[in-house]
Amino acid sequence: MMQELSLGLVIEGAVALLLALTIGYCVVLNRRLKRLHADRDMLKQMIADLVGATNLANQAIKELKQSAVEADTMLTSRLDEAERFGVELANHVNSGSALIERISRIARAVREGGSIEPVLETNKVHQALEQLAARARERGNAA
Repeated sequence: MMQELSLGLVIEGAVALLLALTIGYCVVLNRRLKRLHADRDMLKQMIADLVGATNLANQAIKELKQSAVEADTMLTSRLDEAERFGVELANHVNSGSALIERISRIARAVREGGSIEPVLETNKVHQALEQLAARARERGNAA
């Protein structure tokens, strides 16, 4: 009987020990589950923050695209205007060169004692110079 008692006691002791280990493992497992739930809540918050940041970035990209389109439109119009001014300036330079050539011919004709006919052209030259000066003044007022 003693043997039965000690065998029963050993078995009950082993069961008690296994129960204690199971309870300890359940406590550890419970702590890990709590951390996992806390991490899940933090992950949800991080995802919400990421979605918010993505929305802000998308809005900023849209605004940047709109600004780029506006800048391109403005730059194109200014380049077109500059091109027009360049063509007009080239025309004025050509007109100026023609005027200088006329003035040179008139001056040569007067120096050489030629006919008075070229001198009469000076009125045309004078009128052309006045028109050129008037255009320049208009440009100065427009700018």
